[in-house]
Amino acid sequence: MKIICVVGARPNFIKIAPLMRSFSRLTSFETLLVHTGQHYDARLSDIFFAQLGIRAPDVELSVPPATQTAQTAEIMRRFEAVLEAEQPQGVLVVGDVNSTVACALAAAKFRLADPFAWSGGRRSRPVIIHVEAGLRSFDDDMPEEINRKVTDVLSDLLFVSEPQGLINLAREGVPEERMHFVGNVMIDTLLAARREALGSGMLEKLGLLGREYGLVTLHRPGNVDDPQTLKTLIETLDSVAARLPLVFPVHPRTRKRLEEAGLAFPKGRWTLMEPVGYLEFLALQSGARLVLTDSGGVQEETTALGVPCITLRENTERPCTVSQGTNRIAGTSRETILGAFDLALAEGAGKGGVRMPALWDGHAAERVVKVLSASFDATVGATVNGARRWIA
Repeated sequence: MKIICVVGARPNFIKIAPLMRSFSRLTSFETLLVHTGQHYDARLSDIFFAQLGIRAPDVELSVPPATQTAQTAEIMRRFEAVLEAEQPQGVLVVGDVNSTVACALAAAKFRLADPFAWSGGRRSRPVIIHVEAGLRSFDDDMPEEINRKVTDVLSDLLFVSEPQGLINLAREGVPEERMHFVGNVMIDTLLAARREALGSGMLEKLGLLGREYGLVTLHRPGNVDDPQTLKTLIETLDSVAARLPLVFPVHPRTRKRLEEAGLAFPKGRWTLMEPVGYLEFLALQSGARLVLTDSGGVQEETTALGVPCITLRENTERPCTVSQGTNRIAGTSRETILGAFDLALAEGAGKGGVRMPALWDGHAAERVVKVLSASFDATVGATVNGARRWIA
C-alpha cells in the first residue's frame, strides 16, 4: 500500500517522526514523505528533520509564504500533481495547519486511475487518514479550528489523541468505526527524545542551569497580529519577568510584529533568542519553573513533563491538559494572567494530582500503523475492476 505522509510546519514534524519509524518496520507499506514548505525557515524546519531522525522529504512543494487562503490554495494546486504522479491508496495528514486541510481536500477531490479494495469497500479516491483528529476549541476565529473541522469531515480514518476527541466527533456524526483512540504521537517523540534533550547543553549555554526561569512562546494571530493586544500581553509578561526571569524564543512572524509595535524588553528580566531546535526547546521546557504559551502542542508537552503551564488563550482544544495535566487557561487579560501565575508558583510542579493522560505512553504511532495494517489487509475485499490488490 502506498501512503503519502504530509508535513508542513513544526508541529507536523514532531508528530510524523514516530509514524515514519513505525511504517519503516513493515514491508507492506510504501511511504512517500511530502513537505509542503509551509514553514520555510530552516530554524523551524530543517533542524527538526535532523534532530528527529526523519528522512529527507521525497517531494518538496516549496510553497511560499502567503495569506491563509492563498497558501492553502497553492498547496492544493501543487499537491494535486503529486497525487497524479504517485497514485497513492492513502494520504496521511497530521494536526491542524494549512498543509493538513489543503492536502486532505485535494485528496478528497482526486480520482485514482485504478480503484482498489479496502475495509471500507470499493474505493476510487485515496483513503484520507487524520492523525490528531477530534480536537475542538469551539472558537471559529482560530484558523486551526476551521482546518480541524474540515479535515475531520473529509477523513475516512480518524485517530484521536484524547477521549474528548471521540465525544466531539460523535456529536458531529462521525461513525464509530471510523474513529480510533490511539494516544498522542507528540508524546511518542517527547519520551523518545527527552534523555538526549537533557544532554543538549542548552541550559548551560544560556547560563540557566540551576536557576529558576519561565519560558514564553507566542505565535497565534489573535495574540500577535493586533498591536494593542500584543502590547498588553508583553506588558503583563514583563510584570511576570520582574519576579521570574523569562526566556523567549521568538517565532519569526512574532518578531516582525514586535518590531512593528516598537516593544521593548528590559535587560536582566528577559532573554530573547532565535527559534531553537526540538531538543533545545524540550530542554528549556524541562528546566523551566513554568511555561506561558498560546501553543497547543506546548500544553501537551508540559503536561507530559509535569511543568506548570499557563495558556494565554480563552480556550483549549486539549482539555485533558487541564483536567489531568499541568495546564491553566488564563486568557489574555492582565488580571487573569497574573492570577494564574501566582497560583502556578504556589502550587509548583507535579502537585495538584497531575497524571499522564490515557495512552500517552510512547506507543501511539504503533497503534495507528496497526489499525492501518488491518484496514488494508489482503483478506479485505478483492480486486476491483482489475485494480491492483494491495497485500498487507
